[in-house]
Amino acid sequence: MLTLEQGSKLLKLARRSIKAFFEKKEIELSKEEEKFKEKQGVFVTLHTYPEKQLRGCIGLPYPTLPLAKAVVEAAKSSAFNDPRFFPLAKSELNKIIIEISVLTVPKLIKCKPVELLKKVRIGKDGLICSYGNYSGLLLPQVATEQKWDAKEFVEQTCVKAGLSPTTWLNPECRFYHFQAQIFYEEKPNGKVIGKK
Repeated sequence: MLTLEQGSKLLKLARRSIKAFFEKKEIELSKEEEKFKEKQGVFVTLHTYPEKQLRGCIGLPYPTLPLAKAVVEAAKSSAFNDPRFFPLAKSELNKIIIEISVLTVPKLIKCKPVELLKKVRIGKDGLICSYGNYSGLLLPQVATEQKWDAKEFVEQTCVKAGLSPTTWLNPECRFYHFQAQIFYEEKPNGKVIGKK
């Protein structure tokens, strides 16, 4: 578990990474940031402020990079490579709030399709749907924000993977669950708040 102070450092690193891109500079990790050596999955989400409309959300679901480097990569990808949005403009940098979600390692939910809905914990679990070459992920906070029940959450994870909402009923469809520790800015460059 990360402390609020650690989460705040990572969030500031995410913002610095986006700013460095505009300045055409390579991001250099401070000695404090280099301490985040453990490999962890992380997502960086950008919202407009004060409307709180989604402006970008990309991450690394699996622990493939040290956490500090994963934050840098996810921040740049969210700002400039989310295919749902135009790349972030420099003028928007102080009009967005940043949220980071540090993930636990996704684990396969071992059960028959008919039992899946009972295994999903709204407000605690994020989900990954995997079927053939298709894969989609929704963070734990999405179900809460959208006020979805377990069935809607599972169906929407299928949709996120580019599949039919009922694909979860296919025995070959796999679901993984994970948890996230979330840190977000109250306002652009503002106080950092943590939530489980």
